[in-house]
Amino acid sequence: MKSNIVNRMVMALVISTLAMPGIGLAAEGQQNVQEEQKRAKDEKQQQRKEDQQQDQVQRKAEQDQKQQQQRAQQQEKQQQVQQQRERAQQQSEQEQKQIRARQEQQRERIERQSEQVQQQRAQQQRQDQIQAQRQQQRLSQQQQQQRIKEQQQSVAQYRQHLEQEERLAREHAAQLQRQKRMAQYRFQQEYLERLRQQQNYLRDHRFDYDNDPYFYTAPIYRYNRGGKYYQTNEYGAKWLRQAVRYGYEEGFRAGKADRDDRWRGGSYKDSYAYRDANYGYNGYYVNRSDYNYYFREGFRRGYEDGYNSRYQYGRNDNGNYSILDNILSQILGFQNLR
Repeated sequence: MKSNIVNRMVMALVISTLAMPGIGLAAEGQQNVQEEQKRAKDEKQQQRKEDQQQDQVQRKAEQDQKQQQQRAQQQEKQQQVQQQRERAQQQSEQEQKQIRARQEQQRERIERQSEQVQQQRAQQQRQDQIQAQRQQQRLSQQQQQQRIKEQQQSVAQYRQHLEQEERLAREHAAQLQRQKRMAQYRFQQEYLERLRQQQNYLRDHRFDYDNDPYFYTAPIYRYNRGGKYYQTNEYGAKWLRQAVRYGYEEGFRAGKADRDDRWRGGSYKDSYAYRDANYGYNGYYVNRSDYNYYFREGFRRGYEDGYNSRYQYGRNDNGNYSILDNILSQILGFQNLR
């Protein structure tokens, strides 16, 4: 019995002795595993920190890039605004320069016009003085009576002529209607209406021969027509100037009417107003043949301007057509007798 107990105790001691190294190895292996796990955990934490830092750096870089883009856009907008301001300033300065230039031109034009007006006034005063001196030379009583007699005969003949022209005017108007030249037809009707008013004035007017200065004023001009020289005073010269002016005005309207009708088959000679050439003539101061001649000279030039839509011989002042002064002087060619 005792021996069995002793044997078991010996056996247990041997087993415990043999088990001690295995227990140590197991404990050491477990410690190694724990250390490895700790290192792995530390490495994961370290990698996570590094990843977080890299994300932060990337986000910061993206934010910086976005801010730079915003700053660049803002700078670009500021530059555009600045450029617009500079352009607006330049445009304003240019407009101011143009305004100043126009004001300067207007001032110079006003000064030139003022000088021209003063010169014209001075010239008119000189002419008035010369005219006053010339008109002091009166015709004799016999010459005055002779001129009155010739004038009365001329007026009577002119009234008969106006009555005869009515038939020719109607025939010409009918021809224009057949040719469908309606613009020219309207012009002729207006011309005839002015002639009728003129005829009514002659019928109702009572002329004062004794007190009209034309009949006792001596001639101061001479002019050449058809190779012959004629003389007239300032009152007769005024009516010859009027003949040219009226002729140009009526001629321009006639030419414009043919252009509106697109009429290519005629010329200024085809117009009734050119054939008649009496508009503006009242039978006094100048011979009808002289008035007709100078009326037609103005009419021809006015017709060419009106038909060709130009102003070579005249000008247009708000629908009022008038011949140029230098052309008027060339046509009449007045020469002073004194």
